[in-house]
Amino acid sequence: MSSLFSGHILIRNNSDQDELDTEVELSHRLDNRLVLLFFGTGSCPQCQTFAPVLRDFFVRLTDEFYVLRAAQLALVYVSQDPTEEQQDLFLRDMPKKWLFLPFEDDLRRDLGRRFSVQRLPAVVVLKPGGDVLTRDATDEIQRLGPTCFANWLEAAEVLDRSFLQPEDLDDPAPRSLTEPLRRRKYRVDRAVPGSRGSREGGGPGAESGVGRLF
Repeated sequence: MSSLFSGHILIRNNSDQDELDTEVELSHRLDNRLVLLFFGTGSCPQCQTFAPVLRDFFVRLTDEFYVLRAAQLALVYVSQDPTEEQQDLFLRDMPKKWLFLPFEDDLRRDLGRRFSVQRLPAVVVLKPGGDVLTRDATDEIQRLGPTCFANWLEAAEVLDRSFLQPEDLDDPAPRSLTEPLRRRKYRVDRAVPGSRGSREGGGPGAESGVGRLF
């Protein structure tokens, strides 16, 4: 997963704004985790409404106050803010464990095109191997809360055979009664530059966010 940001810097959203600028640091923070790419901007009313929901979702999965062991989950804020000041203001009340790209990094825009983000807010869920598990999880996060993570984790295990034990590879047994449903719902989409995608329940003309971005 860290290969997605190879050659780039990620910044921790803490008071020191620690920079992850080596392959080792990026790998430590991103590899072997489900990674959420949060596309948003402080100037978008829908993003302002969704951000506290996402903050609570992330904290309840990663803060030891709520869980005995932090979930294998990372979040990268891919800012679409028009100015660095607005980006900083938006991140001010967000979790310290969030990561973000420097404002001057053009990868912020490139990722939007790569993952066919058409409206804000958007949360792209990536498997540890980099495949797209969900192209936009905003509605699911709002409806189900932290339960989403368990669904995604089980779906990732179903869809990627490298997660299974060697003896189970030929004919893996269902891991739960809901596995067949997850197998159909979470279909692997490989991120292909120039591909088109849309939010569940709405096409390019659906009323949400700020419309097509890239």
